[in-house]
Amino acid sequence: MIIWLNGALVNADEARIDPRDRGFLLGDGLFETLLARQGRIAFLDSHVVRLAAGGNILGIPMPASTRHLAIACGMLLEANGLMNAARVALRITLTRGPGPRGLLPPDDPVPTLMITAAPSPPPPAAQSAILATPRRNALSPVSRLKALPYLDNLLAREEARARGADEALLLDTSGHLACASVANVFLWEKDRLVTPAEECGILPGVTRAAILELSERLGIDAVEDMIAPQRLQSADGAFLTNSLIGIMPLSRIDRRELPAHRLTGRLQAAYDLLLDADEEEGLDTLPED
Repeated sequence: MIIWLNGALVNADEARIDPRDRGFLLGDGLFETLLARQGRIAFLDSHVVRLAAGGNILGIPMPASTRHLAIACGMLLEANGLMNAARVALRITLTRGPGPRGLLPPDDPVPTLMITAAPSPPPPAAQSAILATPRRNALSPVSRLKALPYLDNLLAREEARARGADEALLLDTSGHLACASVANVFLWEKDRLVTPAEECGILPGVTRAAILELSERLGIDAVEDMIAPQRLQSADGAFLTNSLIGIMPLSRIDRRELPAHRLTGRLQAAYDLLLDADEEEGLDTLPED
């Protein structure tokens, strides 16, 4: 496998990251996961904006522009023979880079920037979920960043697997619904779409934002709210969203079977059109060099 590391394509087996890198030692970094289809990257601008904004909060300089990242991703896809692949997962990882021992960051960080690419299988038609034990800390500013430490999410997903489910839903420390282990969550309450508010310690997803915008265009009443877990028992449907799965219906939460809501398909069709349009626009604006 070929990866892109700090401006160069290198074989993954030969790549070297400094053992003093704070991303490895302290989780001091961020990442973004993107979907590429036939060489076209969905919502690249939105992902880079979020990555740069997170870096600004943490004090990690962004060492590449959207334009350079677009070129790097194209080079990486080509080098791995994935330019024409139906679905590819791209991951951009940004760390503060090497530093001295201790928690305090260096005064002049030299960030590490890495991009990887791997084939991504088509998502299943639906998934099951449980309410997991780990909680999201809504008071932590890190909860709103796509930061490297993912141990709570990992433990939640492991719990889901042990209980025979595909995904885990997490509550925040106040007991409100927050998110899934790797996705945002939406509920249908009749024909009204409800998703946890940002105050619940969620990561505001790129796909989540697209769904809220599409709902407004389609005349679907969509709100962000503080959702008590009891509302899961009366929901008329639910789905998850992230960059790789798009819109993923939930067929079961704990022991409750969920019906397929009639408006989920309408949103899915609109999202597919939006995805195509964004990829076409991104292709048109990709620089020649």
